[in-house]
Amino acid sequence: MTSNANYQQLARTFLRLSRFSHLSAIASWDMFAMMPPGGSAARGEALAELSVLHHQILTDKQVGQWLKAAQQEDLNDIERANLREMTRHYQEASLLPSSLVESMSLAGSKCEHAWRTQRPNNDWAGFSANLKEVVALSRQEARLRAEAKGCSPYDALLDKYEPDMTSARLDVLFGDIKTWLPDLLRQAVEKQAQHPLLPPQGPFPIALQRELGLETMQALGFDFNGGRLDVSAHPFCGGVPEDVRITTRYDENELLSALFGVVHETGHARYEQNLPRTWPGQPIAQARSTAIHESQSLFFEMQLGRSEAFLRRLQPAIIARFGMQPAFEESNFIAWNQRVKPGFIRVDADEVSYPAHVILRYEIERALIDGEIEVEDIPTLWNEKMQAWLGLSTEGNYRDGCMQDIHWTDGGFGYFPSYTLGAMYAAQLFNAARNALPGLDTAIAAGDFSALFEWLRQNIWQHGSRFTTEQLITNATGEALNADYFRQHLTRRYL
Repeated sequence: MTSNANYQQLARTFLRLSRFSHLSAIASWDMFAMMPPGGSAARGEALAELSVLHHQILTDKQVGQWLKAAQQEDLNDIERANLREMTRHYQEASLLPSSLVESMSLAGSKCEHAWRTQRPNNDWAGFSANLKEVVALSRQEARLRAEAKGCSPYDALLDKYEPDMTSARLDVLFGDIKTWLPDLLRQAVEKQAQHPLLPPQGPFPIALQRELGLETMQALGFDFNGGRLDVSAHPFCGGVPEDVRITTRYDENELLSALFGVVHETGHARYEQNLPRTWPGQPIAQARSTAIHESQSLFFEMQLGRSEAFLRRLQPAIIARFGMQPAFEESNFIAWNQRVKPGFIRVDADEVSYPAHVILRYEIERALIDGEIEVEDIPTLWNEKMQAWLGLSTEGNYRDGCMQDIHWTDGGFGYFPSYTLGAMYAAQLFNAARNALPGLDTAIAAGDFSALFEWLRQNIWQHGSRFTTEQLITNATGEALNADYFRQHLTRRYL
């Protein structure tokens, strides 16, 4: 028997589990992007079956015995880190019975599929009926996790997405944002109002928008041999590192929404495509956390994509596709892409008002999971918070209010804070990259992103889950999460 026989058994088991996850990811992508409506129920059942099988293999008593025995084996640093992640996955899964896993998968598929037609029809009554089922199951999950971890139900779900993060820590981080963001937002809007802008005049044919998106993905280093671009009702990045699927949604009258959706998802995709392949199928080779994942998409979309240097590079490609018009004159084009305009839709929000969308959802979902409010209370609360933050009313407008996202349809409670944490990490990472790479803006304006992406590969991408989030960020930037970089970035760019 080898000196690390138990660890080797675990490595084989997790490789097998990763293959099931691969199939599940591609079947889910197909459900969102390609599947005819009539396939919904059967696909939901097939995915639920797969999730139960995955759960049963992962929570087998034998896996628990191997994990315990492997702690005593002679393992190197990489294997120890992998064992830490294996143990985390096992413990997370073991808290739930298979029956609940199956019910959650079925309810999520049903709710998401119905949302596709309910949202355009502004059908809150129909949507809320399905959402109530999802919330009831999510509360069951949260209660089981909270009892085992000795924390609040919401914190137990938050830990799934952002290990070691708590709502107490979020309240401090988000409480700080609340002290300065409303004023910065007001100042930015007032400043920009002094210089009226020309909006781009459509229509912008979808075929040409797609061409532009593909060209931009190529410039940003997306590997088309291991991924593709498609259309879905809500933009996302899915699949597996060897086969990354990203989606966007097009509007003939709106040029830049789809394009920056593509840039955002390409950030996710580049992270996935550059995760370590030396530990195939192992938890250590997976993305560190959802906030680190969002830091990569927001690094691409906001830090890089909305920078003056990148926009100067993008402008000729847009003129080549859609012809010259006054809105595409350089200074107007840059200002238009950096405009601050509070709106209803989170995925289209500028980076100054974006945290408002996230904090609003965080406060609602935490109260919902902790049992302080019910599904019926969501629209009123949503409207109150939108009015307070952004001065916009969503009364009776559910499609642009509490029905705009899909994260709650599949029980993704605890995910939303990742977006603003990701924006904070992105600002801190870009600051560190700029310090490490003199002449970065000149290189970006010339369309040369190689040094920037190599810096990301060295500092973030290649490590997967080898380090905790705090270790990863400290190694990359010299300090733990520091929200000051986010504030400095917004002040510098918009004031």
